[in-house]
Amino acid sequence: MAVPAGPAVVALGGGHGLSASLAALRHLTDRLTAVVTVADDGGSSGRLRRELGVLPPGDLRMALSALCDDGEWGRLWRDVLQHRFESAGTLHNHALGNLLIVTLWELLGDTVSGLDWVGRLLGARGRVLPMAAVPLDIEATVVGIDPTEPAELSIVRGQVAVASTPGRVVGVRLLPEHPPACEPAVAAVRAADWTVLGPGSWFTSVLPHLLVPGLAAALHETPARRCVTLNLSPQLGETEGFGAETYLEVLAAHAPDLRVDAVLADPSSVDDEQKLADTASAMGARLVLREVRARQGGAVHDPLLLAAAYRDVFAG
Repeated sequence: MAVPAGPAVVALGGGHGLSASLAALRHLTDRLTAVVTVADDGGSSGRLRRELGVLPPGDLRMALSALCDDGEWGRLWRDVLQHRFESAGTLHNHALGNLLIVTLWELLGDTVSGLDWVGRLLGARGRVLPMAAVPLDIEATVVGIDPTEPAELSIVRGQVAVASTPGRVVGVRLLPEHPPACEPAVAAVRAADWTVLGPGSWFTSVLPHLLVPGLAAALHETPARRCVTLNLSPQLGETEGFGAETYLEVLAAHAPDLRVDAVLADPSSVDDEQKLADTASAMGARLVLREVRARQGGAVHDPLLLAAAYRDVFAG
């Protein structure tokens, strides 16, 4: 049976967190757009970015893979896209999908068209777009990197370095400071029925969307309703020690005027439900608690449980 067209949904994030939301949302709508961070500076993506001056393709590849058709064609091309070479040479650890995406960018001379062509090849249920038109760097203010100086502030630059810092991140910014947004991404946000922020690496995958001026303006001004999906557990380094409400407090600190309509959380990740509900209410949101954690596998979302939770959120 064909999936109903459903609401127009824009999911924003990067990496495994965005893949989790896309794997769920694709069960609810065909009108789905992923808007992806472009600040990765590690691994295959970082190498291609440095060598060719392109957007880092890795998170874009992961989003496309999450939207693959469920048939034999889609499953095979998803595996092709995710395949990594193992060798003693320069191809080692490059993902085939990264090379395919960059090849199309070079042939077509257009980032968005290249991603659309990969989506057509995969039979993707939705569209994947970068959040910005240029590669970005993340710079963070971090406290307590040196355990002997717990109050000392340091500046850490680069997505990989920020995500793995031993200190506590207290704020992030983008370099360049005012990057141009991807205009089709801005248009998708303005035309959406719902926008979904999170789950994902909070400082390096979620908050950066609110630091691109054109995209941030669209997120503030869109008539769409906004859902924030909280992580299942803190991330070592980046959000170590976070309570469920801390994610919202950090979001409000970086975007104090952003109105939120719903906050989705798994009960197992919430220590103080009333405190979380109060924090959500202060942002204009209702708290929706649903079991979305996979039965096995630790802090991993179950796509069908998360899809059911989003269905409840959208119906509210």
